[in-house]
Amino acid sequence: EQAARTARYAAFARALEDSGAGHVLLGHTLDDQAEQVLLGLARGSGTLSLAGMPAARGQYLRPLLGLARVDVEAICRHEGLEYWSDPTNTDPRYLRNRVRHELMPVLRSVLGDQVPAALARTAALARADAEYLDGLAASALHDAILAPEPALADGASVAASAVSSIDLARLRAMPEPLRSRALRLSVVRLGAPAPDFERLRALNALVLGSKSAGPVQLEGPVEATRIAGTRLPAGAAPFLRLDASGLRPGDG
Repeated sequence: EQAARTARYAAFARALEDSGAGHVLLGHTLDDQAEQVLLGLARGSGTLSLAGMPAARGQYLRPLLGLARVDVEAICRHEGLEYWSDPTNTDPRYLRNRVRHELMPVLRSVLGDQVPAALARTAALARADAEYLDGLAASALHDAILAPEPALADGASVAASAVSSIDLARLRAMPEPLRSRALRLSVVRLGAPAPDFERLRALNALVLGSKSAGPVQLEGPVEATRIAGTRLPAGAAPFLRLDASGLRPGDG
């Protein structure tokens, strides 16, 4: 499924470039959004996952998120528009299809036909909350980032573009929801995928003072190390180093 998604978006990017168009309109409906919320709930990955698919992300727009699938099909029939039914959408090997054809009918029978609309409403509320908290986290991260890279007692250094140094005291002072988001954002900015729950928990423990000073290896090229104690010049504040250079800065 992920490979197919990657191929689709590569084709979209080529079409945008070849046509000079400003946007691609995607056909996701309210039912797709409801399924996405259920999948996010099953993954247990937080508010942003429950927020489902955004109505707009860069050049990609989803103008049909507020319409049920049956309504979109009815409009197409009324207007004489042909639409494509992807045959893979009935293949039970794919989790989304089992959610669509097995789980959702049970939820409708138990909780009523308004379940998809309620889940989509949950997505809209969760997205508003997540975007607000992400904005606060970005501001807090901006204030906590140290620039330039602090000098280390052992002389270790990396290219400025490959490292992010964040004041530990400021990180520790952040409320946990903001700190987690700030840490996730700092990792993504260095070119790695957003850390999953387990890696984010390890990164948070590193900030709060785990026995080991790291490194914590994150997905992609980024690793995190707590820099403190004898590695710092006199009077320098401890900090968290996120290093995407591939060089290990050593224990702090």
